[in-house]
Amino acid sequence: MLFLARWARRLSWKETAAAFRTSGDRVFDAVEHVVTWGLEHRTLGQIDAIGVDEIQYSKGHKYLTLVYQIDLGVTRLLWIGKERTIESFEGFFTTMGGEITSKIVFICSDMWEPYLKVIREKCSEALHILGRFHIVAKMNKALEKSAPENRAAWRAKAGHRS
Repeated sequence: MLFLARWARRLSWKETAAAFRTSGDRVFDAVEHVVTWGLEHRTLGQIDAIGVDEIQYSKGHKYLTLVYQIDLGVTRLLWIGKERTIESFEGFFTTMGGEITSKIVFICSDMWEPYLKVIREKCSEALHILGRFHIVAKMNKALEKSAPENRAAWRAKAGHRS
């Protein structure tokens, strides 16, 4: 099982199954076995900083919520939640427990309101760092929307030609 699970880290599960003439179910079982063992034997220790994000895993707005430990010298995936909802993200805090999550000092996330709400409730003392990409995107959108008639003046001040 460990053999298949290691290959499934390098290749897609479908490619792993084809390369070793087995089924996708066998690859899934191998990965599940290794992950379960890892979760049962991991030591969390102090977690000072986390990052929260989502990934789309299928067409049609199907997302997973991911929480990473992003401490200096330790970067690892801590938790995956189905969907991109308040309930899903709250599941991270339930799973990790208050003893660990109460000591979180820094949280990095995007500006999605449900994430912000959970962070305010669960980690109100932590310094919340918003992702630069999201801040710049919102700022640009607001500037473009706020005064289209001033666009030429802004570009002229910035040294751009219309």
